[in-house]
Amino acid sequence: MTPRLLTVAQAHERILAAIDPLPVEGLAIDDALDRVLAQDLRCAGDVPPFASAAMDGYAVLAGPAGRTLRVIGESRAGVPSELAIEANEAIRISTGAAVPAGADAVIRQEQVEADGDRVTLRVAVAAADDIRHPGEDFAADATALTRGTTLGPTELAAAVAAGAGELWCTRRPRVAILCTGSELRAPGEPLGPGEIHNANAITLGALARRCGALATPAERLADDRQAIEAALDAALQRADVVVVSGGVSMGPHDHVKPALAALGVRESFWGIAIQPGKPTWFGTFEAPRPPGDPRDVGRQAGMFAARRTPKGGEAAPNSQGRRRRPVFGLPGNPVAAFVTFMLFVRPALLALQGSIPNRTAEEVAELGTPVKRSPGRAQAIRVRVERGHGRTIAIPNGPQGSNLISSLLGADALVMIPPGEGDLEAGSRLTLIELPR
Repeated sequence: MTPRLLTVAQAHERILAAIDPLPVEGLAIDDALDRVLAQDLRCAGDVPPFASAAMDGYAVLAGPAGRTLRVIGESRAGVPSELAIEANEAIRISTGAAVPAGADAVIRQEQVEADGDRVTLRVAVAAADDIRHPGEDFAADATALTRGTTLGPTELAAAVAAGAGELWCTRRPRVAILCTGSELRAPGEPLGPGEIHNANAITLGALARRCGALATPAERLADDRQAIEAALDAALQRADVVVVSGGVSMGPHDHVKPALAALGVRESFWGIAIQPGKPTWFGTFEAPRPPGDPRDVGRQAGMFAARRTPKGGEAAPNSQGRRRRPVFGLPGNPVAAFVTFMLFVRPALLALQGSIPNRTAEEVAELGTPVKRSPGRAQAIRVRVERGHGRTIAIPNGPQGSNLISSLLGADALVMIPPGEGDLEAGSRLTLIELPR
């Protein structure tokens, strides 16, 4: 009996509803690049912590031009002046240095005439000129970074400025990738009759790593039920997520689904109304979590040692102490495997890490050419994106056959063409699903 096909939205909903977020761990700042923050980060103090000079010049009292002031000292970055200025006095100051007591403004060095220990002001100076005030960037106890943020270089800079030396981050998901098919051969291996190179092994592993996951080299399996079941059993024990390509259709050599059933993996759905990718399969495996499993304990150290475990810091097993492990069966066709990974596996990997998608950042583009619709299935079209003159145009990236890896070369994004009759007209507005480079 042919299963009822889910829409892409329904498949997303079922997948995300089955995700148990992974536990967290404390990481040194140097190790946190591209990780997902597991709790809000609050500032330990004001940033900047003191009033400082925005330019090289002189710390002075606000007042009119033409004044001649006596220079009584210097304030350098890291070496603040201990002197306080009064009327008709100035202190030389460097960018970033603390503003000395008594001063309420900084005049730039190019705006004065210097003569020995005296300077004459060429311009009037207003209170607060060229001064960076305490808390101007972040106030003490303000939220510098929010939970679910992926930590790039600028986020790490903000964390350091906020006083952090360590960050609570969600553990990276471990992904096992299995590629089934007796016809598959390793990259670069000579091909015999009817054989093809195993592009999925490289592609799916690379995509998983781009999603922040730890992916071991993919296993290549012949179309043998016992071998597939044994490999799946081992993968289910060691990985947080299992991804299988091939073997999920209805042919006599498609052994993945019965093998998963025999291992106790619970099927959520099989079949999505999408082209390419119709036979995509999804289910979950509930593995027992050993008591005191160190993988489920966030490391408390450094600045976190005196704090309680952050919200979300405990493991998230179900009521029986078991954690659901997502299992994906993707089509063996390389383009279909790529597309379904992007649409279904990627959101699951991000959700496992607690990543919160920024819906406001989603870009909408105009369809550059008409596209023939499919009556019963949405189509994931690979497109190039052209921007200019206030417009974003999505242009199909050549022929869209599900066997054409060339349709991915140079593609910037996917767009979803809704099912229907006739053509979807040029100019139709569609959300871009950005592809990794």
